[in-house]
Amino acid sequence: MRVLRYSAIVVLIVLWILPLYLVLANAATPSGEYAEKPIWAPPTSFGLLENMATAWRAANLGPSVFSTLLYAVVGAGAAVLVAALAAFAIIALRVRHGFAWFMLIYSGTIFPFQMYLGPLFDGYSKTGLYDTRMGLLLLYTAVAIPFATFIIRNHFSGIPIELSEAARLDGAASRTVFWRIYMPLSTNALAAVFVFQFTWIWNEFLFGLTLSRSSDVRPIMTALAALQGQYASTSIPVVLAGALAVSVPTLVLFIVLQRLFVQALAGTGK
Repeated sequence: MRVLRYSAIVVLIVLWILPLYLVLANAATPSGEYAEKPIWAPPTSFGLLENMATAWRAANLGPSVFSTLLYAVVGAGAAVLVAALAAFAIIALRVRHGFAWFMLIYSGTIFPFQMYLGPLFDGYSKTGLYDTRMGLLLLYTAVAIPFATFIIRNHFSGIPIELSEAARLDGAASRTVFWRIYMPLSTNALAAVFVFQFTWIWNEFLFGLTLSRSSDVRPIMTALAALQGQYASTSIPVVLAGALAVSVPTLVLFIVLQRLFVQALAGTGK
């Protein structure tokens, strides 16, 4: 039984690592050598940096990286703050029909995003938000709020209500309770939600493709799709190297916040 269990684990590890190996091996292959070797063979010379530079120039990724950092950092941060305020109102302030308000907010995750594309495109075209950074920033913030509210509400419900009641007896206002009690006790949960929403916004493709067209507004994944269309038949290593390059920010964010992220998932945050 133990042999079968460990064999299954090894198989799963191989299945998990194999795609990553193929991406790395082929992204590091110089473009001229790609057609001359099997896709699973390691490169005979290292061309990853050259391929990344080619992808960066060909797709003009610089403006897209800046725009996507804006959307991901500001959008995820704003979504976490709004979600925390909503969760605080539902849990600590105990607003009337709080669960109904929560379900109304959370319903934003129920419907497929494809349903929003037509109305959004029409509305953005009429209001001047189409192909603007503000338009995409507002959209990404709004879409990220429901899931963030779900996670933060669940965390806030685990904070003893006696803490806020004792603070109120001492004369603390609601905003003081929020900033001095709930937010410091929720650092891990807030960090985990921020990582989730940052990653989703960074990797989002559908809204960016529909609501933007300028190189200085479109998100990074939309720019990467244009690169794939340009190089799909002749330079796969460039496409793969571009994909690796644009994955670096999410990897760095996770490494920086991994301790808080793991503690939040494990439910052992202090």
